[in-house]
Amino acid sequence: MTFHSILFETGTPDLNVDEPACFADLNLDQVVNRITAAKQEYNLKPFFYTPLRSAAAIEYRHAVLRDLENPALTAAIESFAEKMASVRRYLDMIKKLHFRLHQQGWFLKMVDVYCAAVANLAQALEQLQLESSGLTAFRAYLAAYVRSEGFTTLQAEVQQLKAALSSVKYSVVIKSNAVQVQKYAGEPDYSIEVLDTFEKFKQGAPKDYRVKLNEASGMNHVEAQILSCVAKLYPEIFASLNHFCTRRGSFLDETIRTFDREIQFYVAYMAYIADLKQLGLAFCYPEISVEDKAVFDMQGFDLALAHKRAAEGETVVCNDFYLQDQERIFIVSGPNQGGKTTFARAFGQMHYLASLGCPVPGAQARLFLCDSIFTHFEKEENIKNLRGKLQDDLVRIAEILDHATPNSLIIMNEIFTSTTLKDAVFLSQKIMERIIQLDALCVCVTFLDELISMSDKIVSMVSTVYPEDPTRRTFKILRRPADGLAYALSIAEKYRLTYASLKERIPA
Repeated sequence: MTFHSILFETGTPDLNVDEPACFADLNLDQVVNRITAAKQEYNLKPFFYTPLRSAAAIEYRHAVLRDLENPALTAAIESFAEKMASVRRYLDMIKKLHFRLHQQGWFLKMVDVYCAAVANLAQALEQLQLESSGLTAFRAYLAAYVRSEGFTTLQAEVQQLKAALSSVKYSVVIKSNAVQVQKYAGEPDYSIEVLDTFEKFKQGAPKDYRVKLNEASGMNHVEAQILSCVAKLYPEIFASLNHFCTRRGSFLDETIRTFDREIQFYVAYMAYIADLKQLGLAFCYPEISVEDKAVFDMQGFDLALAHKRAAEGETVVCNDFYLQDQERIFIVSGPNQGGKTTFARAFGQMHYLASLGCPVPGAQARLFLCDSIFTHFEKEENIKNLRGKLQDDLVRIAEILDHATPNSLIIMNEIFTSTTLKDAVFLSQKIMERIIQLDALCVCVTFLDELISMSDKIVSMVSTVYPEDPTRRTFKILRRPADGLAYALSIAEKYRLTYASLKERIPA
């Protein structure tokens, strides 16, 4: 079994990619920013910008994530990552040091930490039961690597040099401005005599005035000259150190380096959803369909909004949805501020996260592997493009329809609000006819109930209110026929003619 990547089952794609256009509308930019915030050194965003294109590739990641649910494996990966982070810090520090012998000393330390990180991870993986083909293949690769002559020789050289350097003993004689360095010849240790002299004056535990020196603080020119003199006293040992540093400049194994970065994709996402899991919100590994567009999700939610509400101590409302047989399109209507846009975002988020091989919000889900996700959300008028809002909406929609395929997902949020009801209905029906003909999945948030009866492919979803108080939203989106009040409520809210608004303006 060969191994080349813990993220990609076959070949690694081009990761020189930009943020997908749908991210801002779906608030996936917020999600990814939060996931990667604590992992900046790994540059994980390109992985989140690169969806997978096959169900097998997604299952490859699902299996790795299931293995990582084992706390012992997660602990081993975290320990390995910490040591590799130290290796990178040492490497950066060495580049900033000015004295050759100082650089070589830290280089030896860096290689020692690397060897320990690799050996400890190999030992930990050998003791764990792994099911995923990705981690199993990496374990086999790592086991072969630590047994290889190249690695065992590297380890042996490090230990020999450490032992040799630990045997170096010298004395520094300072007289006026002269500093003399010589081999240690059994001279008495005056620090012990001083401590013995003052022992009888000790009263209780003394305050420790020692200062911990920063390892990366460098070396001044006096220390560098002393070290240079020590090297002349022990020429063979320091010649061996110099030879080691010269030969071992590229000691890092590229496959292990790549694994160290790629595994953080899983670690970062699992850490991100862990807080929400503790609040009782469900995540699942969705079944992935590449042909059948009958999709569903139970207890799903908007991931970005959930984190925000959780941070504020608020509850998160979950919603279910399903499409069956020939159904392809959700028309979501109902009163404003009722959760319609949130539902549309959640639908898009789930499908995108599923294409990354990540667990998605929900207790159980079956999702379609889209080739692209297109979004059309309302935007402020841009005076630079010399187009009015209606024309801008039409241009953006036309571009989506020109590029969409039957395997695409289209999400539209309250389009054509800048025109008359008659024109909005006419234009929306023409667009829906194209999407119906295309047979693409779609979510359309609208106040136009006329769209619901256009085809059997369309399903009505309605945001609901509390029956005893229509001004209060439940934020539940239910699969049921529209009540015909969505547009009326929109107009009433626009002109402040709702019951709540009138009550505010009319004195008791």
